This record gives sequence, C-alpha cells and structure tokens, in this order.
Amino acid sequence: MEALLFFSVFVIATCGLIYELVAGTLASYLLGDSVTQFSTIIGAYLFAMGIGAWLSRFFKKELLSWFIQLEILVGLIGGISSAALFLLFEHALSFRLILYMLVGLTGILVGLELPLLMNILKNRYEFRDLVSRVFTFDYIGALLASIVFPLLLVPYLGLIRTSCFFGILNVLVAMIVLVKFRSEIKWAAYLKIKAVAVILFLSGIFFWANEIMTFSEGMAFRDPVIFTHSSPYQRIVLTRSKSDLRLYLNGNLQFSSADEYRYHEALVHPVMMYGGSRRKILILGGGDGMAARELLKYPEIEHITLVDLDPSMTRLFKENTLLTKLNSNSLLSPKLTIVNADAFQWLKENKETFNIAIIDFPDPGNYAVGKLYTTAFYRQLRHSLNDSSVIVVQSTSPYVAPKAFWCVNTTLLTCGYKTIPYHTYVPSFGEWGYVMASPAALYQQHDQLPEGLRYFAAGVFPQMRLFTADMDKRAVRPNQLNNQVLVQYFEDEWGKYQE
Repeated sequence: MEALLFFSVFVIATCGLIYELVAGTLASYLLGDSVTQFSTIIGAYLFAMGIGAWLSRFFKKELLSWFIQLEILVGLIGGISSAALFLLFEHALSFRLILYMLVGLTGILVGLELPLLMNILKNRYEFRDLVSRVFTFDYIGALLASIVFPLLLVPYLGLIRTSCFFGILNVLVAMIVLVKFRSEIKWAAYLKIKAVAVILFLSGIFFWANEIMTFSEGMAFRDPVIFTHSSPYQRIVLTRSKSDLRLYLNGNLQFSSADEYRYHEALVHPVMMYGGSRRKILILGGGDGMAARELLKYPEIEHITLVDLDPSMTRLFKENTLLTKLNSNSLLSPKLTIVNADAFQWLKENKETFNIAIIDFPDPGNYAVGKLYTTAFYRQLRHSLNDSSVIVVQSTSPYVAPKAFWCVNTTLLTCGYKTIPYHTYVPSFGEWGYVMASPAALYQQHDQLPEGLRYFAAGVFPQMRLFTADMDKRAVRPNQLNNQVLVQYFEDEWGKYQE
C-alpha cells in the first residue's frame, strides 16, 4: 500500500504543476505580458493550495474514499481547464474572473491531496520519515513536470491535450487505489463508474482537441483559420479570406497580405538609402521572410544572416506554398543563412560585423520581448556593427502608443546612436513607426531604389519624417533591462486603445 501511495504522490505532484503551467501559458497566450500572467497565476495557485491544505483538517474519516473522489475531481477540473478557457475567451463577460476562479478551484483541490495522503500514511511511518518521503516524491514530480512541459508537451500535444492527459493520469491514480483497496472503501462500485465516466469524457476531449481549438479560434478571428501550431514560444495562427492572408502570433496580428508591402518597404528601403556598404546584412526577427524579400531586390548584397527565435516560424515560411509565394521564397535564397536562436544571446557570441541591421521584433507587449528593446540589447548590438553601420527598429505606433515609440528612440540615443524616427500608414495597423539609427551621423548615401516597389519612393521619405502634434516627441525614460519601462508604456497606451 505504501509504495502505491508514494507513487501517487509523484503522479499528483506532476499533474498539479502541469495544471499551473498550463494556466500560466494559456493566460500569456490570450492576455499577453507573460511575466505578469505567470506571476499572478502562480501566486493565486499557491494561495489556493494553502486554502486546500487548511481545509484538509476537516477530513477525518474514510480518508481513502475522500482521496479517490478528490483525484477524480482534480482530474476532471484540471483536464477540462484548457478547453473551457479557450472556448470561453471570446464570450465571457469577465474572462479573468473565470480564469482565476478555475485556477483557485484547481489549487484548492491540489492543496488537499498531500495532507490527505499524509493522514492516510501517518500511522505507518515516523513523522520525520513520512515528511521526507512525501516531499521527496513531490519535488521529483515537480521537476519532471517543469522539464517535459516546454520540451515535449506544448510542442507535441498542445495545451488542450496536455490538460486532458494529466487529468486522465489523476483519475487513473484514483482507479488504481480503488482497485487495490476496494474492500476498505465504501461505495467502491459508484466511484469506479464515476472514474470511468471521467476518463471517457477526457479521452473524448483529447481526441477532439484539434476540432475544439479550431472552433474556439474560429470565434476569435474574423476569417477562416487555415493553420494553427503551438510552438514552445508562441501560438501561430493563419487565417484566409478571399483577398487576404493574415498571420497572428499569440492572438496579435503580425501582417495582412493585403498591405504588408507598405510595412516592409518602409522598414527596409530607407535604411538601404542611408547605409553605405550593402554587402552584409543582419535581420533580427523577421522569420516570415518579408524583410529578406525586400533586401534580395538589391543585387550587391552578398550575404544575409537572419536570426529568429522560433524554428516553427522559419520552417512554416519556407514550406507553406501560400507563404513562400508571399515572401518570394526568400528564406530559400543561397544568400541567406537562418539561425534559430535568442537574438540577445546570439549577439553576445557573434564575432561578425554587419553593414546594415534590420530589427523586426514583435511589439514589446511583455518582458521577454521588451528585453530586445533595452539599452543592454542595443549596446550589445553595437559590437556587431561598424562605425558607419545603419540599423532600423520597428517601433510600434506613434499615434496609439507615442510614449512607447519615443521610448525606443530615447533608448537608442542613450546608447550613443544618432537617430531618425519616421512613420507610415499601414491600413491593417494604422500609423506605424520606425527608428533608423547609426553610431555615426546619418545622411542619405544612395538614390537608386529597386524597380517594382509598390509604395516607397525617395520622395516619400521626407514626409515620413514629419510628426503631427498628436504623435510628436514625448519626454520618456530609456528602456533598461532592470525596469523595462517600455513594456509599461506599451501596455498602458495600447490597453486604453483596445478598451
């Protein structure tokens, strides 16, 4: 009996942490700002576990029976959590309230598990041995969960199937204990039927997980969803209408095929006019290959290095025929080398220097991305540049988020760069901003642009440098790694716009 119950400690510890990680990941997917979401989810979950541990004092009889019922209930609630939250996100009046109620309920139930087990085992072990064994198995289970969740579960199962799988494991623990000790348990037949029903229910959700996800995302996006994938880093969704192909990362629009050329031409061609040599180019981000497409219009470019964190992104934009048509097969060019790595860490190890750098990261809506807009990042980038190198940074909307936009400019100035901020109108996004920068003074060195551009022209650029009063310069602090004020500016300004 003891070995079986200690094994149960290992399983329920693994399951308990998985539910916590699933809730934090799902909240960061749907609500953004992963640091805040994970911090509040973990805090709420641990607090709820404390409540559960306190409530365990009221369970004094039929502890095995209560333990089995608890495992069935934990398996059911934890198992359906992801599917329920995805389905409710677009329709619930207060999604956060539902999220934290579900996290709280799961935490209370998980918090009950170990005290019940310890009460079941207390007459068989010295207190010191009991505590050491129970917590040893508990911590080993937690370690296993923390390793397999990002490396195996999210990439290969996804959040819905992960929740269901571990919910089923919880119920199987109940079934095994029930079968082993059925003579000591009241209502054993009823509990067995209940456990089997929950396993079948969760198995059905597991089997139909893709359909559930497709249905929930169909409600979230205006156009039909044609592709979805959860990588260890983000949720990738493609939608398609008769005239438009759209990419969303964690629910945020990244481009529309109807007007992405305006964004990417404005991103690439001004810096090519101001850069001197065009031989070696660095792209940080830009895993969709659109910036690379624009660069490859310059025959004098000898080599492009593209550093993007997510191999799922670069693979998708190398293999999907709809997308390779959009980026003109740029990611398959012999002039281009793809490196899947964190740009911050890659810059620390890089020994090459580049003439031009295109920095095309997502908006700084969380601290993981915000670090790529800090003084620490731009100073590290300086080691990969020549004195005359020129860079450009996509810098969010100067109309919707002027403080965030000018924070990027201020951060570059703080690092010793000379800057030229500018903006353009992209129908899918509105006014969008960029900051061009260099260690040296910036002046136009080239007049010749590639043929066939649909939007950008040399005569357009002076207008792009003009800012009206509602977008003009703001007094802001530089974005530093230890405070990341840019993320706060961004969240405050975009949050008001989206209300």
